[in-house]
Amino acid sequence: MTVDPDKKKRMMTYRWIVFAVLALAYFFVYFHRVSGGAANEEIIAAFDGTVSASQLGLLASAYLYAYTIMQIPSGILTDTLGPKKASTIFVFLIAIGSFLGAYAATPGVQNFTLLVVAKFIIGVGAAVVYIPIMKVLAMWFRKSEFATMSGVLLLIGNVGALAASTPMVMMFQSMGVDMTYVVLAVITIVIAVLCWLFIADHPTNKGFPAIEEVESDETGKPITESSSEKLSVFTALKEIFTSGRKFWPMAIWFFFMYGTIMLWQASLMGPYYKSSGIFTFDTSLVFMMPAVGFAIGCFLAGILADRVFHSKKKVLVIGTIVYTVVWAVIAFTQIDSAPVQMAINIAFGFFGGWFVVSYGQIKELYPLAVAGTSSAAINLFPFLGGAVLTTVAGFIVTDNLADQFQTVWYAVLVMMVIACACAFMTVEKAKD
Repeated sequence: MTVDPDKKKRMMTYRWIVFAVLALAYFFVYFHRVSGGAANEEIIAAFDGTVSASQLGLLASAYLYAYTIMQIPSGILTDTLGPKKASTIFVFLIAIGSFLGAYAATPGVQNFTLLVVAKFIIGVGAAVVYIPIMKVLAMWFRKSEFATMSGVLLLIGNVGALAASTPMVMMFQSMGVDMTYVVLAVITIVIAVLCWLFIADHPTNKGFPAIEEVESDETGKPITESSSEKLSVFTALKEIFTSGRKFWPMAIWFFFMYGTIMLWQASLMGPYYKSSGIFTFDTSLVFMMPAVGFAIGCFLAGILADRVFHSKKKVLVIGTIVYTVVWAVIAFTQIDSAPVQMAINIAFGFFGGWFVVSYGQIKELYPLAVAGTSSAAINLFPFLGGAVLTTVAGFIVTDNLADQFQTVWYAVLVMMVIACACAFMTVEKAKD
């Protein structure tokens, strides 16, 4: 098949506009996701010291529970409405949740339950951002670019996580929790407008060739699958959830892998360093290190999978094993040194970020027509893991004591041993 060179050139340019808008939205998805981890003290102060450790755990998990509940609906919405409508509507919902959070934290109102509700609404909106991006990557980028672009996306997301660590604390301290949420709401409304103006669901919507036509023109290979094909939601879900080893080892792996990432980065990291009595150094810079590691690790993992190993599973297995070793270091050492703890947290984020290749691995096992649903199905499990683990940990770490944290760390090691076994059991599509 011969593709018009001019249309191909314009398509290859416009896809970066679509990606840039969605990546900007994803920056704030990550910002909201981890915004409580380092700012617990500021949130407690905003509510006059009436908030307990278990309540903070509930606040962190509210977003994750919402994100989890919305995964299958987000895939269905993305495949039926298209990325343009789905992302616009739900980015705007993030803004509504942010305004509600501002009201909940307003002096004189100070309703923590309402703040939890706001966080839940933000989680619902944020859940329908990532899946449209995965759909866009599948529709606008070559198969050989998918893992790399997923890594670029997670890099941007983790810059958002960086902004949600020390800079977020500074915003809370200077502007107050309520006004910080107002600023976030206004920014999010602007992003929703950009989504509506610039996102296109499929290249053909702009008069461009489909990505499979571009690949066929470049390689000379016949088109074997159409990105415009439609498949019923029921058929898609049945195919995914009854596919045995293709799906379930990765689902279990993701539950523990990302669940433990959220347990540390979005919930227990701040209290552990500030309140356990083990560490005496200034922890402000340490809070930023997991996001630094993630930003680098996610980006590098995609390149390693696409261009070095030519295998997503190999990257997945290596990253899981080393990430587990880092958890062992956290569990068995308590070195009172800022540089050492910074190094540990960079390594935590760097190898934890290698999870990004899993989306490319799972996407290749199912038809392009259900790229949104298959991504959402697997994405259900990491956020279910995060929600469950942060909630359970909130009941264990009730007084921020060293032995309470230690109990959680030992449990995490057991989980990660299981995750390592599951990583080896995952399936990868054979190369053509």
